[in-house]
Amino acid sequence: MANTKSAIKTNRRIQRQTLVNKSRKSRYKTAIKKINLLIEKKDKKAALSFLPKLNSELMKIAKTGVVKKQNASRNVSRITKRINSL
Repeated sequence: MANTKSAIKTNRRIQRQTLVNKSRKSRYKTAIKKINLLIEKKDKKAALSFLPKLNSELMKIAKTGVVKKQNASRNVSRITKRINSL
């Protein structure tokens, strides 16, 4: 247990930030699932219209450090490749 005033404050801050990061990661995973569902349905038009939103979402999350930038870029690249192959 934290036993100094600054350690207690840091602990509170970490708990708040953990909740924020969890919600961001949830949005990231939901966006990935949505685009994968569109790809499975072979709905190229809808997938292409959702792609900029997905890219924006992934880069926002990468910017905050929830996932690494390379991870987000890799996901966008692979999804774009799958959409183009439809």
